[in-house]
Amino acid sequence: MPHSFTPADAIRTRFSEAMSTMYRAEVPLYGDLLSIVADVNAKVLAERPALAAEMTAADELDRLDIERHGAIRLGTAAELRMMRQAFAVMGMVPVGYYDLSVAGVPVHSTAFRPVDDAALAANPFRVFTSLLRLELIEDTGLRAEAEAILSTRRIFTDEAIQLIERHAAQGGLDDAESERFVLALLETFRWHGDARVDAATYDRLHGAHRLIADVVSFRGPHINHLTPRTLDIDAAQDAMQARGIDAKAVIEGPPPRAVPILLRQTSFKAIEEDVTFPGDHPGQHTARFGEVEQRGAALTPKGRALYDRLLATARAGAGSQGASYADRLNTCFAAFPDTIEALREQGLAWFRYELTEAGQRLIATGVRPAGGIDDWLAAGHVRALPIVYEDFLPVSAAGIFQSNLGGTEQRSYAASPAQAAFEAAMGDVVQDEMALYAAAEARSMMEVRQALRGAAAA
Repeated sequence: MPHSFTPADAIRTRFSEAMSTMYRAEVPLYGDLLSIVADVNAKVLAERPALAAEMTAADELDRLDIERHGAIRLGTAAELRMMRQAFAVMGMVPVGYYDLSVAGVPVHSTAFRPVDDAALAANPFRVFTSLLRLELIEDTGLRAEAEAILSTRRIFTDEAIQLIERHAAQGGLDDAESERFVLALLETFRWHGDARVDAATYDRLHGAHRLIADVVSFRGPHINHLTPRTLDIDAAQDAMQARGIDAKAVIEGPPPRAVPILLRQTSFKAIEEDVTFPGDHPGQHTARFGEVEQRGAALTPKGRALYDRLLATARAGAGSQGASYADRLNTCFAAFPDTIEALREQGLAWFRYELTEAGQRLIATGVRPAGGIDDWLAAGHVRALPIVYEDFLPVSAAGIFQSNLGGTEQRSYAASPAQAAFEAAMGDVVQDEMALYAAAEARSMMEVRQALRGAAAA
């Protein structure tokens, strides 16, 4: 009898829901954040029926309430390699390479996420996964000590490893195995307050960088935030502050726009963890924070270059004469087109093309219209919907890291991307996010052409 395997999408949803339940118990403010996001999203959808219709057409509305991204920090290549295999059970693959050393954070990272359209529509759960770069610890003695401490750590339970290996060997997990896998893997992401190092060692690691202490000192890579998606991050930030939640003053990413682009996110300190050092010595550690995000259109290389240039200008503040960062950002981004038509015509964003009801009726009559995509758009037979940005911003991610590691701490590392070393540690290559967006746009365009002109014209 062939195995009846549980679909990866279903396992991913089970795990993300279990993670959310666990995190809510560990970090009470996370429950407040979910309540705020639910209220804001309901209000936006009620006030903007066109947006609700657009999200429904793009298969985004059903995923909105379950959409989350998490973040973890790993210490060794072996941990990263096994984590890659664990995420593979859930249909998640590494996408993109992020060097955060440019912002003084001694890690490099990738985002594990689903990549095909159906899987993203089912549940776009993604985990920003960082690997500590021990070579950036300047104190060679401390570096050797950290490496020795990490070499004896086991972050996966025996059952988790057995089920990951079984998945690889047999090509899937059945329903009972999937349930056991979710529960076993959850232990890796749980907060464990018993430190593996004494208080003096923790202080030395913390002195080098508090993220180093966070990675090296504990039993596992506790999930350090779990982020819901809002449709209006400015309203969510106002609501957080109204409830007394100490949210960041500045929202990372682009300014508010009629057509959102890329990613905007803000965060707040969620909890000060009680820690027990060996010998029952008490202490505290800042490990987790709250975060909320608003996602917009994925930008093409041309659009991303314009975004990076405008953001750099706003951050530099040249000629601003004391203007606030928000004002500088709005001024600079006035140069970034803010309509669907302009973004498409200027090749700044990726789009998904689909037939309208008028186009479907036309096909039913047997008529094959002349022209191409632009003609069909103008005639109302086809519509273009921005493809949602499913990834992260290196500068924004680093800003979130820094602000929630204390805000005042700054380190200066020479920019040293090491993608080849990261991929070697992981045992796989990262996928190019631009290629994924380009392929999604091309697939939708081919489907529309086949429908309106026949397969021969595609």
